[in-house]
Amino acid sequence: MNDSSKQGLFITVEGVDGAGKSTAMAWLAEQIAAQRTTVLTREPGGTPLGDRLRELLLHEAMDLETETLLMFAARREHIAQVIAPALARGEVVISDRFTDATFAYQGGGRGVGFEKIAQLERWVQGELQPDFTLLFDVPLEVARARICQRAEQTQGSLDKFEQESFAFFQRTRDAYLQRAEQAPQRMAVIDSTRPLDEVKAQIRAALVARPQLQLATIE
Repeated sequence: MNDSSKQGLFITVEGVDGAGKSTAMAWLAEQIAAQRTTVLTREPGGTPLGDRLRELLLHEAMDLETETLLMFAARREHIAQVIAPALARGEVVISDRFTDATFAYQGGGRGVGFEKIAQLERWVQGELQPDFTLLFDVPLEVARARICQRAEQTQGSLDKFEQESFAFFQRTRDAYLQRAEQAPQRMAVIDSTRPLDEVKAQIRAALVARPQLQLATIE
């Protein structure tokens, strides 16, 4: 499928751990891939170097500002190696998290100054911003229950973010919702406590409300 005549489209999917992004994101990617060449990626990660930094970020204790800087180091590599080339080819990039997550987790959750994050955003990204962002939102009690259930099912250990306090996640969720309120044209809040069919319906409605994205109707 040749998308060279089309403009690239950058879609991001956000939400606290346990918000239920993964299943809906896979469905959305499948739907869009039927129309356009689609790149599905994630942060932190998305490149070999980014994946190595991801392991450090998820499992190593470090200074708050070190954590923020490493997030943007992984992001710069992600942009240079994956996102920017795909957009230049006219493809659709769907990323599981981007800079909204840094404002939410490191800014809201950790307390790193939003202006410091904004400075890094300008340096690392230039003019690049997502064209559309889905923010999956659930009450924190639901998110925490999902995290614990997932760990039991996979017999895996929780990463350092998943182990954070309720208060940390409350600050993170608040920061996400504040960003959505500030950017309603770009961000759509999805109630992901609902059954999957209703979540899909919310996503369809959000896309229909943004014809500038130039996507055909999602089934």
